[in-house]
Amino acid sequence: MTISASQPDWDFISTTPALMLSSLSHMGLIEVTGEQGRSFIHGQVTTDITSLNADQWKWGAHCDPKGKMLASFRTFAIADSLFMLMPISTLDIDLPQLKKYAVGVAGHDAQALITQQFGEINAALTLIDGGAVLRDGERYIVVLANDNAAAFVKAAQQPLVTASAWQALEIKAGYPNIDANHSGQYVAQMCNLQAIDGISFNKGCYMGQETIARMKYRGGNKRALYILSGTTSQTISTETQLDIALEEGFRRGGNIIECVQQGEHVLLTAVLANDTENTAKLRIADDENSQLSIIELPYSLADA
Repeated sequence: MTISASQPDWDFISTTPALMLSSLSHMGLIEVTGEQGRSFIHGQVTTDITSLNADQWKWGAHCDPKGKMLASFRTFAIADSLFMLMPISTLDIDLPQLKKYAVGVAGHDAQALITQQFGEINAALTLIDGGAVLRDGERYIVVLANDNAAAFVKAAQQPLVTASAWQALEIKAGYPNIDANHSGQYVAQMCNLQAIDGISFNKGCYMGQETIARMKYRGGNKRALYILSGTTSQTISTETQLDIALEEGFRRGGNIIECVQQGEHVLLTAVLANDTENTAKLRIADDENSQLSIIELPYSLADA
């Protein structure tokens, strides 16, 4: 069943309505079944799968042998299956996709709707009939079979909007949703994964661990994920390059990881040099009239 979504009719870059339901059509789910499959994934990713409780979800990354992220994801378990929620462009086509639908719920009235439909949701992960609810602060990701998802959207009596409104909230959270354009490009710490509990430095070996551990204990990381907002007359994407103002003029500054755009207004995450000051001036590389400014991260990189 196809669930249609409409474009947001409010300034979703700056504000969030009292209740918002967003299609997460830009995301995909991978299901890993069987104990051996779960053990295999544990040995491949940055997060500790074996310590994942039934009421938890965690950030993680799958890296290549050099520690560069092939994909970033939220992971959680339903019964004997492990699920990985990630940008759809990075899904491994050799792994089975679960035919489920994800809806993002946000806004001041989000908790009331979730409670009405599924009861009290206090844990990070709550299993429900035919799916799960992931709680992320005051936001929720509801994972359901298509028919059940359609019934949930109908019961909410709220228009379902496209993924851009949800992506704006992910960007403001400083989350590293890596797509295929940057797969295999950045070591996990370059996208702040350590600051959102997406790396376990205590688990056993996994792909890329040597590089990630060396970067933590010996230093050497020169990049970080930043949040930027501003204006441009260009249509941007994760292939768009950024320039930064230096004393001698503008120079190449970094890459966009995730972005949303509403007219000339843009909001994005980007990997920049980690000594970039919050007062730095940036622009879109092909638009000399564009202006971008850095928004302070909602978490600290100092202790991470």
